[in-house]
Amino acid sequence: MEADGFVRRRRMTAETTGNDSGVAGASAGAEVRWLGGRFWGVSESIVGSLTPRVGGETELQTVDFIRSAQDAQTEDTEPDYEGLPQGASTSTHMLAGAVAGIMEHCLMFPIDCVKTRMQSLQPDPAARYKNVMDALRRIVATEGVWRPMRGLNVTAIGAGPAHALYFASYEKLKKTLSDVIHPGANSHLANGTAGCAATLLHDAVMNPAEVVKQRMQMYNSPYGGVMDCIRAVWQKEGPAAFYRSYTTQLTMNVPFQALHFMTYEYLQELLNPHRQYNPSSHMLSGALAGAIAAAATTPLDVCKTLLNTQESLTLGQGQGAHRHISGLAHAFRTVYRLGGLQGFFKGVQARIIYQMPSTAISWSVYEFFKYGLTKHQHNKRRAQHVEAEI
Repeated sequence: MEADGFVRRRRMTAETTGNDSGVAGASAGAEVRWLGGRFWGVSESIVGSLTPRVGGETELQTVDFIRSAQDAQTEDTEPDYEGLPQGASTSTHMLAGAVAGIMEHCLMFPIDCVKTRMQSLQPDPAARYKNVMDALRRIVATEGVWRPMRGLNVTAIGAGPAHALYFASYEKLKKTLSDVIHPGANSHLANGTAGCAATLLHDAVMNPAEVVKQRMQMYNSPYGGVMDCIRAVWQKEGPAAFYRSYTTQLTMNVPFQALHFMTYEYLQELLNPHRQYNPSSHMLSGALAGAIAAAATTPLDVCKTLLNTQESLTLGQGQGAHRHISGLAHAFRTVYRLGGLQGFFKGVQARIIYQMPSTAISWSVYEFFKYGLTKHQHNKRRAQHVEAEI
């Protein structure tokens, strides 16, 4: 996104000349500032005293008398939010990524609970659901309104640092690889490679939280809370249990994120070629990218859920001396033996329903915070510049 933003910025400048450039720049700048101002007002307390100005509002009250003389120049210097200030980009990406990850997981957590249950290979008769809405309705009716939210706290704790590393490493690697593979332009290979590398860091942080979360989401979960679950798993299965599904998670998430990032960047080229802050394009691109990647990697997600939950009913049927299901190959054999080919797509509907809004939220929040933080730094530099001139 960073490299793309600089390239497209230069192209737009080169392709527009004379007064048309000023008019186009002013129009686009006003629209972006209006959107940013409306959205940012809700989250002002998170970032600080930043509140982007709307259209014709003056930037500095103390220099109002020189504002009209510098209108055209100010509009032309509207910041390119893809071109982050040097030295601040990593912290910007990490903060934006952490907020996006926490919001994504928290808002979609009830659907994630349903997905985990619907992927169960040998569910309890009371936990056999027709579809997502039927599952939610029955869980709330029979187990309580807060039951779909069990495990939310450990997920939020893991999602913050995991997504901070995820987005920061992706942006850094994408820019570095794009400059090597295809200097001055977007590279799908760089996007996919950067997404795969970022997944290694993300999953290393998130995998233990996933184990605890999914065990608490299962029907008749024996754990009283997060700490009880962590203590029980540690004592009965050892610390390795928290990373038993790590290789499967990577096997699933590496192709998932490669598809996800390449599809997102490709759709952004189509829907938002100038890489401006455009909430609708970020949301649509994120939703479609998430749906495609989720559908393609559902078989691996079923195996990951089996490795994380270690279903007792599954272990008790024909496993003989096996106390635990360990490894991707063992999980694949178990899924095929108990469910056939259809077993690999259990919960695919819930997974897509979960991933579409999840990735849409993640990208929308991430791009919004990245835009706001970048504009904040731009305004500070511009204020310092004006004060220096006075």
